[in-house]
Amino acid sequence: MSLDGRYDADNIFAKIIRGEIPSVKVFEDDKVLAFMDVFPQSRGHALVISKTSQARNILEIEPQALAEVAVAAQKLAKAVVAALKPDGVVVTQFNGAPAGQTVFHLHVHVIPRYEGAELGRHGAGGMADVEELKALAEKISAAL
Repeated sequence: MSLDGRYDADNIFAKIIRGEIPSVKVFEDDKVLAFMDVFPQSRGHALVISKTSQARNILEIEPQALAEVAVAAQKLAKAVVAALKPDGVVVTQFNGAPAGQTVFHLHVHVIPRYEGAELGRHGAGGMADVEELKALAEKISAAL
């Protein structure tokens, strides 16, 4: 998908927001949702999305919604670092399919990095064990 197009209200993140598809939540409020990535690149990989914006990418999102997502991404990154003690953390966001975007609802990845551990390929790894994701989400939530 190019950078131009229409928002698909049936994308997986929109369905998660509406409660049509389950997710392993880390935290949420009326503006944002943070949840575990089911195809993690690293142990503790989580995502932040806006619950109010239908922006597909950073070029479309309203400034206030972007600010809310950015603040939530920082909150999530701090909690991931406190809970999981990684050696580093990647905070990233993709825009358009050629850039690696696979779900066209703006989202920010928070990916812990561990010395000596390879980073999985974005969207290409196997699906994580849901019970493990729940345990990680609990640890991260407790660090908020």
